[in-house]
Amino acid sequence: MSENSAITVNNLIKSVATQEGELTILNGINMDVKLGESVAILGPSGSGKSTLLGLLAALDSPSAGEIWLDGTALSVLDEEGKAALRKHSVSFIFQSFMLVDTLNALENVMLPAELSGIEDAKQKAEAMLERVGLSHRLNHFPNQLSGGEQQRVAIARAFICEPKVLFADEPTGNLDGANSDKVADMLFELNRESDTTLILVTHDMQLANRCERQFLMQSGQLSESTSKSQPVMKSVSVEAS
Repeated sequence: MSENSAITVNNLIKSVATQEGELTILNGINMDVKLGESVAILGPSGSGKSTLLGLLAALDSPSAGEIWLDGTALSVLDEEGKAALRKHSVSFIFQSFMLVDTLNALENVMLPAELSGIEDAKQKAEAMLERVGLSHRLNHFPNQLSGGEQQRVAIARAFICEPKVLFADEPTGNLDGANSDKVADMLFELNRESDTTLILVTHDMQLANRCERQFLMQSGQLSESTSKSQPVMKSVSVEAS
């Protein structure tokens, strides 16, 4: 991998055992994402997009191949090492929110900041929730929030530590038009202001078109798109530089 790479993937394979036999979800993925780039991964449901995102973020382990994240080969890390890398370099916006049910909105956003030893975690969390339009919902618990509100809490939580790499699985999928635009603006402000690398899985072409690069996942293989208006397969895989 090169010195200015945020993520490098070499011949990545992910297979799982099923009752019908071994199922290959990802088959020979190669890609290289530079520091500060914004990348959208598109493709039909079930094509392996979310699986790839979890592997890139060190949330899962591949069957074969290698991933370098923030200059570190994930294969040399145990689970504790991967957790430490995620803590210091990565944030993840999950499609299913993954909020802590027993914490209110403010406490959910504060949590990663407190774990990272960030000073003034409460004030920073309040500011982040105000940015996503939830300053009036600080003390509400997840079950008191709508799906769109929970997504905005999850996004504020992901932003608070200003990660080197931000992974997002359908970050605007549960939002209406106005809030979708607001969250998209936040994503690209973070990308621009903090040089954060963005890796987005999305079906939202408007969001994808704001990214510098687009990749298409199809049948477990990844190709870089030639068009920003409609993803087109350019090759069987994207070779790492």
